[in-house]
Amino acid sequence: MTNTYGSFALKDFLRMSVQESSSGSGSTTIQIGTEHLNPNGVIHGGVLFTMIDTAMGKASMSVLDDGQFCASVEVQLRFIRPASEGQLTAVANVVKRGRSILHLEGHITGPDARLVASATGTFTVISFDPPG
Repeated sequence: MTNTYGSFALKDFLRMSVQESSSGSGSTTIQIGTEHLNPNGVIHGGVLFTMIDTAMGKASMSVLDDGQFCASVEVQLRFIRPASEGQLTAVANVVKRGRSILHLEGHITGPDARLVASATGTFTVISFDPPG
């Protein structure tokens, strides 16, 4: 597969790194800073959602053919415990790839490897035929 997962402004803004560990798998990491915290001093839920959504996108792109892309259809995130410091890691895996839909699952862990959040998601496959 030669599909790539490029840079985007939100990834850079959050200082999030994106990795692909194997086909059908993707992960993201963030070193928690004060800019990631909500007013209660724990990581904002939107940051966790962005981490898992991006990891799922990376996992999805790793199994698609050239000229295909993906988009989130539905992502469900369950918050398990708060995190306020250290590095968070989101890992996502493709559970099933259909012709037009991908099913994924994932989790986010803290620096102590304890579960912070778990997720399931559905992504759609988009085929793009360039004009010409």
